[in-house]
Amino acid sequence: MKKTLLSLLLLTTPLITFAQEKGLDQQIDEAFGNATGWFVDFIFYQIPFTDTISIYWVLFPLILGAMYFTFYFNFINFRGFFTSINIVRGKYDGLEGKGDGKGIEVSNSVSTTEKGDNPDTVRVEGHDGEVSHFQALTAALSATVGLGNIAGVAIAVSIGGAGATFWMIVAGFLGMASKFVECTLGVKYRDIEADGTVYGGPMYYLTKGLKNKTLGKILAGFFAIFVIGGSFGGGNMFQVNQAFQLVENITGGKESFLNGYGWAFGVVMAFLVGIVIIGGIKKIAKVTDKIVPFMVAIYVAASLYVIFFNYNMIGDAFGQIFSGAFSPEGVAGGAVGVLVQGFRRAAFSNEAGIGSASIAHSAVKTKYAASEGLVALLEPFIDTVVVCTMTALVLIITGNVTAENASLNDAQAILLTSGAFESAISWFPYVLTVAVVLFAFSSMISWSYYGFQGWSYLFGRSKKMEYTYKVIFCVFVVIGSAASLGSVIGFSDAMVFAMMVPNMVGLILLAPKVKGELKKYMSAIKGIKAEA
Repeated sequence: MKKTLLSLLLLTTPLITFAQEKGLDQQIDEAFGNATGWFVDFIFYQIPFTDTISIYWVLFPLILGAMYFTFYFNFINFRGFFTSINIVRGKYDGLEGKGDGKGIEVSNSVSTTEKGDNPDTVRVEGHDGEVSHFQALTAALSATVGLGNIAGVAIAVSIGGAGATFWMIVAGFLGMASKFVECTLGVKYRDIEADGTVYGGPMYYLTKGLKNKTLGKILAGFFAIFVIGGSFGGGNMFQVNQAFQLVENITGGKESFLNGYGWAFGVVMAFLVGIVIIGGIKKIAKVTDKIVPFMVAIYVAASLYVIFFNYNMIGDAFGQIFSGAFSPEGVAGGAVGVLVQGFRRAAFSNEAGIGSASIAHSAVKTKYAASEGLVALLEPFIDTVVVCTMTALVLIITGNVTAENASLNDAQAILLTSGAFESAISWFPYVLTVAVVLFAFSSMISWSYYGFQGWSYLFGRSKKMEYTYKVIFCVFVVIGSAASLGSVIGFSDAMVFAMMVPNMVGLILLAPKVKGELKKYMSAIKGIKAEA
């Protein structure tokens, strides 16, 4: 670990010089944009519907897929909600000691562990996985709860008005079904190595689950490439860049002592990220299961304070939400504002249908794949239905939904949300700055795990390959905080959305397998209730 961190510091030294050379990063960014613009334009191609409304084509497979899963699984996003909460509470943990443990595959290259155990028996003994249900949920939430909940919502309500909030809530409920499917598959088709390390996600359920193995390998290969690119850009550089901008603003803006020293902020963040990610998913989970509940609780508590501080406006706010939901402005806000702006900056806020969260959830300790799928459906509810709705209500009540704000970029939109909170809590911008830094930090460590899983799928699972990826990831933390990388961020965002294409193909084709896993798990739960 010390050698890895030393390598990181040595690699960041030339980056400091790079960051201080005016204009060089912009020149590189422009050249990169010229080379990759065709890919970004394709992924973010907009289909015109009216003179004023155009919708990105990537929305259609995501939304239609979510609707299909909602009906196919008989509204699992609603009827499975309380079961999900009980699983997280540990009510059904007794099931893990029963049954035959079948349904979860292990690596064919593994025969025994270092202690002489066969992995098949290890998982039956209750050691099939690396983290708890709660830790897997927080690890995945840490990658999704973030800037999209703050900046993306501000832009959405500015474009579509209060009515956009209604469509955001609908989208969140639909996303719960997609998340259930992909995370069930993530556990069902994961690989467990000799040392207990879990490898899972779309790469594995596409390769192992699809009958057409050639198609599966091609789709998995594309997904692995896209998730690596997404981890370096949207899950890394964008996060640290926006965190630095807010820190710089709160400390004086152009007059801040940090002005021009983004690289220094990046070095500190890279060091902290490096310490965590070198420890793997167990270390990541131990950090996220503390940070995520803390920062979500603070943010929701502050939102509730602002809302109840203006309690006389609550009825009017909900009136605006429902009356504006079906107006032309509201529809534009729902479809374009939330499902486009939110997608662009936070992969539809909760990443449902993208496939990334299934990587974190696949590391859970369970032998019932559907149990984690049910836990995962809580993720879009917390991220979108709760946190995003809180942000929207604060903005609506404080009057920050004017059309003039529709052209704001993410950094300005964060300041808009900050100002809305400041109107009721004068000192809250400082707290929000800390929260954004924590959001960014937790997103980076979780996305590093996602990217590493894609990396290991393509380049092997050796320690050398692992540390190579993690050092490169930390280097990109410094680049992201120091440089102006608009085109690079645009390209990485496009790669995140491109993950949806191979993933959604797999989800549709493998849905019957998920239905079988759900039936098996619900039967086991009924058995416990019958015994009781």
